[in-house]
Amino acid sequence: MNPRRKKRLLTVVAIVFGVGSAIGLMLYALQENINLFYTPSELIDGKGENKEKPIIGQKLRIGGMVVPGSVVRDEDNLDVSFKLIDTGPTVTIRYHGILPDLFREGQGIVAQGTLVEANVIEAFEVLAKHDEEYMPPEVAEAMKGIKHEKPKYNLNNEN
Repeated sequence: MNPRRKKRLLTVVAIVFGVGSAIGLMLYALQENINLFYTPSELIDGKGENKEKPIIGQKLRIGGMVVPGSVVRDEDNLDVSFKLIDTGPTVTIRYHGILPDLFREGQGIVAQGTLVEANVIEAFEVLAKHDEEYMPPEVAEAMKGIKHEKPKYNLNNEN
């Protein structure tokens, strides 16, 4: 092989390898930052046509209404536990920290955290809506077409 061609070939191979490695590293880094949005019903019953459920340990965001009477605060530290509901089953959210000033029972919130059990999320961030008209885009999209009706499940039961 001609030395000039050999040099070109090695240069092209090095460039392709470098670009491929850079893309691979970027995708690996982004993999940890992807947070899918779920409603309580989607979390329990599955999302989409395939009814895919998140795996334990997966980071996710969940939005719904705080069940009245479900907020339990630890007396000794900042641990808080509460239940979220949409139109179906409830999901328990555990959070360590100070909740937003606008956090109320019966109000919509979005929590970001890690799935620790099939219906329990360990949240590291809780966001409360700031007025009666506001709804996060993901919640609004998920709630489209849902009739406002009484939940199928009893709010006082453990689901």
